[in-house]
Amino acid sequence: MADGIRLLLGGDSAGYHYKDAILADAREDPRVASVEDLGVNESDPKAGTYPSVAIAAATKIMAGEADRAILVCGTGIGVSIAANKVKGIRATVAHDSFSVERSILSNDCQILTMGERVIGLELARRLAKEWLGYAFDPSSHSKANVDEIVDYEGAPSD
Repeated sequence: MADGIRLLLGGDSAGYHYKDAILADAREDPRVASVEDLGVNESDPKAGTYPSVAIAAATKIMAGEADRAILVCGTGIGVSIAANKVKGIRATVAHDSFSVERSILSNDCQILTMGERVIGLELARRLAKEWLGYAFDPSSHSKANVDEIVDYEGAPSD
């Protein structure tokens, strides 16, 4: 991310209005090196389900094709759950500034999710901008916690 964030944006039929607004903001943000719209779009709002969009975003991040994603559905919960099913992904719902900050600084999350039916558009746009400004510090005390999560996830399941 030294040259900027490679960002993915996605949502389902309940989140594409906010996704489109945040996408427009991201295209103007100098911290963003590239942005890819994973859909869905107003022209075909039923073109993808929240699990398909979230899994596509998470898979691209794990493949090294992107650094982060912002996903929007009705509540933010569905896209978060679906993205977290991809091994190695840390996705979270956050609808306030403190949680947005801690999602990166304490947890090194790669995916921020929000709900179009939960918060106002201007707050969603603001939170997305804030989130893009944070970077995880691997020398912080939180590194040990993130490592513990990563180590557990890599362990064989019972």
